[in-house]
Amino acid sequence: MQRRFRLRRSLNAAEAGDAFWIQIGQQEPPAPEERSQLLCAGAITAYELVPWGSNYTFLVALAGDDGQPRAIGIYKPRQGEAPLWDFPDGTLYRREYAAYLLSRQLGWVMIPETVIREGPYGVGTVQTYIEVADDTHYFTLRESHTADLQQIAVFDIITNNADRKAGHLFQGIDGTVYGIDHGLTFNTQPKLRTVIWDFADEPVPDTLLHDLETRLLAPSAASALRAQLAPLLERGEIDRFFARVERLLATRVYPGFNPGRSHNIPWGFL
Repeated sequence: MQRRFRLRRSLNAAEAGDAFWIQIGQQEPPAPEERSQLLCAGAITAYELVPWGSNYTFLVALAGDDGQPRAIGIYKPRQGEAPLWDFPDGTLYRREYAAYLLSRQLGWVMIPETVIREGPYGVGTVQTYIEVADDTHYFTLRESHTADLQQIAVFDIITNNADRKAGHLFQGIDGTVYGIDHGLTFNTQPKLRTVIWDFADEPVPDTLLHDLETRLLAPSAASALRAQLAPLLERGEIDRFFARVERLLATRVYPGFNPGRSHNIPWGFL
């Protein structure tokens, strides 16, 4: 039996492509441990370009030791990154991975498993492809998944996410609400651009603040996280990240629109 993965163009940026497919020869998805191994080291036996967006993104088939495709990933090569005036060239894939490592340290299951590895166009990130529940995005989730969006909003504040579009949020068929596309993060200058302004000036839930304090700022946790981020970000970017965490713990409220900035919502907010 063949399992076919299609990326459909829609509001949801986790889906792509109007009508192209990658087939993999399996009846059941791989177990989590096998999926992780495939993500890190599985041979990329087929790939299709996602035909929009400013950076090159590919849907890829990942093969097992027998050469047969077993899993699907999303590959973003460094050399496919479009130059930006406000982010150093060739760093977006590292920021994407840094965001994943941060989510893992927080214990927040909101970013699909992500690795840095070689692919057909050189080094980049490969991320687990999540099968998406039909037509889910920020606007369909905002009324029914408040707690998930509160968590993601905190994550965007502390990572200084400059590109939280509506389609960068979706619900997987497993029921989990995911956030993707974290390449424009960890800038030292204020860059927060997001569609999630539902909680502006409201208190941050205590459970989220507790996670920040115990899992990021506790001395052993902070030291471990700095060591993980050091190969990926500049020292100043890491310092500013911790400063944002400390500031949010001090204010304990979601920030409101910044009147001193011209853009509080990302360009092409869908």
